[in-house]
Amino acid sequence: MKETNSTAIPTHTCVLMGVINKLQDDGLAKEYLEELAFLAETYGLETKKTFTQKLEKPDKATFIGKGKVSEIKNYVLENKIDVVIFDDELSPSQQRNLEKEFGKKILDRTTLILEIFEQRAQTAHAKTQVQLAQYQYMLPRLTGMWTHLERQRGGTGTRGGAGEKEIETDRRIVRDKIALLKERLKEIDKQMATQRKNRGELIRVALVGYTNVGKSTIMNLLSKSTVFAENKLFATLDTTVRKVTIDNVFFLLSDTVGFIRKLPTELVESFKSTLDEVREADLLIHVVDISHKNFEDHLNVVKQTLQDIGAGDKPVILVFNKIDAFTYTKKDDDDLTPTTRENLSLEDIKNTWMKSLNNPCLFISAQTKENIDELKKTVYDLVKEMHIKRYPYHNLLY
Repeated sequence: MKETNSTAIPTHTCVLMGVINKLQDDGLAKEYLEELAFLAETYGLETKKTFTQKLEKPDKATFIGKGKVSEIKNYVLENKIDVVIFDDELSPSQQRNLEKEFGKKILDRTTLILEIFEQRAQTAHAKTQVQLAQYQYMLPRLTGMWTHLERQRGGTGTRGGAGEKEIETDRRIVRDKIALLKERLKEIDKQMATQRKNRGELIRVALVGYTNVGKSTIMNLLSKSTVFAENKLFATLDTTVRKVTIDNVFFLLSDTVGFIRKLPTELVESFKSTLDEVREADLLIHVVDISHKNFEDHLNVVKQTLQDIGAGDKPVILVFNKIDAFTYTKKDDDDLTPTTRENLSLEDIKNTWMKSLNNPCLFISAQTKENIDELKKTVYDLVKEMHIKRYPYHNLLY
């Protein structure tokens, strides 16, 4: 029996719902919904329609207004839609009310990300991390979402007294589960810390970036390995570490889980040991998808996440990937409308804020292997310099 709030989906259709407010205009709402559609696709759902509504503040009962509820309900019933996904986090009461109204499964962005992580977790470590995040997220949302959990306790004397509410019993069971999973992760974290300590004197390099920017493909090119890579979000959950040799320089290269905006805090906390690879790295390779229209937003999300986990001051190589997929629309000479990101060529972009960066800034295509030698040379120079500084009398590698 599955222990968390199941979102098993018998068929594969969904609709998406986003809001437009003073902090999120039409363009931003559209971008967020495009990313939500990609998340839904990663989970195995086909998006049939997207809805938006202008809201000053969410409705306490249903998050969106009654008219929009009615509009979505009619579409869902007429088209036999299976799931309704909200881009914003719903309260437990909002989710329950919407499920009653639609008669369908309701997911919010956080729950969807947690479900994708659960779906893609392969190792016992990743599965434990995801399970802990799910329990921590669900604990304040137990009402109406957990049934008969007390059966899992077993033994004698584990049931509450006659006057104890079932929800309190459920909360106690979930808290016990959280405590157990935390202890399990502590043991795994100790083992992983020992493994990192036993890696010797090698410089550590970590690949970081927004999800689906090509980190695993770059990992394969640099390490000549076969790390799993696909065009879906969160293809990598478990950190992969490889010993890499470039000419006569050896170092450790790790591929880490991709970041995303509104990444659930529960996931950040439960994936602490995975993110330790980033915190303890000597050098970060920050990979950015230059072909994405909002790559600058993605770059800033990663920078902020690195600050949040205590890795914001590390040396960085900024790598703009997917130049083979970069496109732009050149404006006519007599076009007086404001220039937008879509009107800038790659050369134009290189001459913006990137020109004044202190960190190395490279433009590559991991897919076509364009400028990969330049990336290797940059990594080689920095790793060699770091090793010499750290071990000035240990230059046998050079």
